[in-house]
Amino acid sequence: MQDKTDTRAAGASRPAEDLPYRVDLWRADGENGVERVLARAASMPLARAIFKAAQGEHPDRRITLSKGNRILSDSAE
Repeated sequence: MQDKTDTRAAGASRPAEDLPYRVDLWRADGENGVERVLARAASMPLARAIFKAAQGEHPDRRITLSKGNRILSDSAE
């Protein structure tokens, strides 16, 4: 009989902070700075999908997709 208690995907036990891609929601009050991290992702295709979904949920807000200190996509541009 197969044990179904462990359904995690490979690498799923990685701490979120270790995932290379980050999608950020920026402050709406005009101040510079990130209000909150919306998501972290392990792959670029997943990060891009999250970025596009975040743009749909927050159409009037700045959303960025970053890897490390490098911004890869910015909804304000």
